[in-house]
Amino acid sequence: MDTSGSVPPVPSGPADRHRHRDRHGRGMRGPVAPPQVPLAVSRADTFDSLVHDSAERLRRRLPQLAGVDFGVREVPFLPRDGEGSADGVVPLGGVERASGGRPDRIVVYRRPVELRSRDKDERAQLVHEVVVEQAAELLGLAPESVDPKYGQE
Repeated sequence: MDTSGSVPPVPSGPADRHRHRDRHGRGMRGPVAPPQVPLAVSRADTFDSLVHDSAERLRRRLPQLAGVDFGVREVPFLPRDGEGSADGVVPLGGVERASGGRPDRIVVYRRPVELRSRDKDERAQLVHEVVVEQAAELLGLAPESVDPKYGQE
């Protein structure tokens, strides 16, 4: 025993570092839910799957959509100089024509669609309508000929 009155040094080994990772000594916690639980799926991932499902429905009906890419963007690009849409309406989707070896692409804008839908069922229906409308524009057809159920739900 040391009689000089000094305090013995505190060990600084690996066991000591693990003990102080959090205040209860349990270490880092894992995710709140496992990946297969819907809680772990983000809104963006859910939206992407809605667009993908709608695209697959149309591809089964119309083989000419096989080479078309379907994508999602957060918001549309609107120029700042006031040359956007004349009526001030934000588009829900768009068509990008093929150029430079890139195929035609149908884009759905996530934020405007989410803001115009109240729940997940309405969002799924609106996404499908946007995809149908953009596919009809790309193919030069009426939306009803792309999907006979268009506008009925």
